[in-house]
Amino acid sequence: MSNHENGLPNDKPWPELKLPELLSSDSLRALHAAIESEWDFLRRSACQTAAGRALWKQVIHDPLAELFAGETYLKSVYEKIKKDRLNNAREISGVILAVRTLWFDSKLEAALSSSDGGGAQVVLLGAGMDARSYRLSCLKESTVFEVDFPDVLHAKATIVEAAANSRNEHHHPTMVAKSLIRVAADLTEDDWIEKLQISGFEPEKSTVWILEGILYYLSHSHAINVLKIIAEKCNITNTVLLADFMNRQATTLSSSTFHFYCDWPDQLLPSLGFSDVKLSQIGDPDAHFGLLQDPLNLFNKLRKLPRSIQTHPDDGTPCGRLYLLQASGSPNQSSS
Repeated sequence: MSNHENGLPNDKPWPELKLPELLSSDSLRALHAAIESEWDFLRRSACQTAAGRALWKQVIHDPLAELFAGETYLKSVYEKIKKDRLNNAREISGVILAVRTLWFDSKLEAALSSSDGGGAQVVLLGAGMDARSYRLSCLKESTVFEVDFPDVLHAKATIVEAAANSRNEHHHPTMVAKSLIRVAADLTEDDWIEKLQISGFEPEKSTVWILEGILYYLSHSHAINVLKIIAEKCNITNTVLLADFMNRQATTLSSSTFHFYCDWPDQLLPSLGFSDVKLSQIGDPDAHFGLLQDPLNLFNKLRKLPRSIQTHPDDGTPCGRLYLLQASGSPNQSSS
């Protein structure tokens, strides 16, 4: 198996882990110690996601990611990658996160470059340690709203400020979005949309909504409520939703962590009011980015099975799937 087949570029070796000097500063060391001891799994998942993006730097350019991740998560993910490489694994740790990130990046760029998407608002629900406002040039005409818990947004702002004041220019954050507004809100509370509007969100303006790595942490009722609120915007303005969904078998990997699932999100979203819905699976033509060429890769094997099959016929393992959904709607379209 070539390196390219299991997610490694052919032309260069995997970079060794070198922790940035800024992570050893008193302020960031104390901040990340508090994150590890005080945050719940949902909040800490933001740092794990950042670690994955930082360590897949061959395909994701995110200078802030390693600062958002912190030493513990960087080392943890790196050791998993190192072990997978030694074992010549068909799926290197973090490849699904790398593909997911690149899929959201590409679909966001396409939505904003469309004839009716220029200057659209972008809302990241459960934004976590996302750094798109600092790394995607397609946001240059967009106001970006990051919605998350107050402590997550505060920690993020503290890290960005530390990076801006550091001597290492590599980490200096450069805002590429037109503007960035952070909105402290809890998606399980009914007032998050009101807080968003108070912060400057314009309901009548074209909007791209990004729900990356968040829906399955919510209860079924909370997840459906969030999706309904977004779907209602299709009656007001051009609306694009980019979201990932776990099927039921995927959530069984950690039933105490993951709650909401949907085996057929491409049927759910039209029922809520979206008129154009496209589903992709990891490994599909628009969701592999040259990282999943091996036909025996787990994700490629799953793609060959009907989505209704819950258990893999070869080994009896659960067919856990991650679906990537692009949905849209507007006042001049009727729900199909």
